[in-house]
Amino acid sequence: MSEAHQSDEKDRSYQIGSSSYRARPLEPALYIVATPIGNLGDMTLRGIETLAAADIIACEDTRVSRVLLDRYGISRRPYAYHEHNAEMAGPKIIEALLAGKSVALISDAGTPLVSDPGGRLVPEAKAAGIRVVPIPGASSVLAALTASGLFKDAFYFAGFLSSKQGQRRAKLEQLKTLDAALVFFESPNRAAATLADMVEIFGPERQGSLCRELTKAYETVTTLPLKELAAEFDGEDRIRGEVVLVIGPPRQDEHVARSDEDIDALLKALSQEMSPAKAAGEASRMTGRPKGELYQRLLAMK
Repeated sequence: MSEAHQSDEKDRSYQIGSSSYRARPLEPALYIVATPIGNLGDMTLRGIETLAAADIIACEDTRVSRVLLDRYGISRRPYAYHEHNAEMAGPKIIEALLAGKSVALISDAGTPLVSDPGGRLVPEAKAAGIRVVPIPGASSVLAALTASGLFKDAFYFAGFLSSKQGQRRAKLEQLKTLDAALVFFESPNRAAATLADMVEIFGPERQGSLCRELTKAYETVTTLPLKELAAEFDGEDRIRGEVVLVIGPPRQDEHVARSDEDIDALLKALSQEMSPAKAAGEASRMTGRPKGELYQRLLAMK
């Protein structure tokens, strides 16, 4: 066996516990590989083998990914692909795929494309006729939903809310009567302020769950009426680590058209960060009411 072939076999190997394995060859394609959201033991066998076999591993942060790859004895050097270099790195990945290479795309944690820059790579690959293969696994969205006890038959993933209170409150107003559990990502230093807004907009008795450090050593899932949940985590110094917020669906008697009071609250929130005309236009898009009517309403409020 040649030295080059021996080196290639080593590069394509992976380790689980004390046992080593050689990864089977991959067909040329873009593989979307889910990685653990905290506990490295949550990596799937198929995901491990895919990372070991891929010609290229594209990741958000090579230092974070190196920890995962070392855990499973994968020696391949990861290639950085993130929001700051996507303009340059993306075309190079597409070029490699078109040349018949296999590329595994991973994020720092969880399933790629969910609140990370991979969302732009997949459409580019599909437009170029490249096969895209999902390799499912850990998801903080699904972990939070199942642990919260608030999921019934539908949910809406809203991602990260705006750091600006006016826009954040406007988004919450838009989602207020949606008949589904709502899932949000939030930074720990903003979670208390977001919960306070949710109490005011969704109501103090609506059920909410703050899921922190999911799958990690200090995992906590606290499900309470929003007023109690906000009081439990009042003060930024009380919250540490990654946070997922789950809000239960509204009660049946909350599935009503927006009241004038709701409209006024929405206009007030939007006007804190937009001109009256833009605020009226955005409120019109969100509520279906005529822009002119909302503009006059806002002027009267002012």
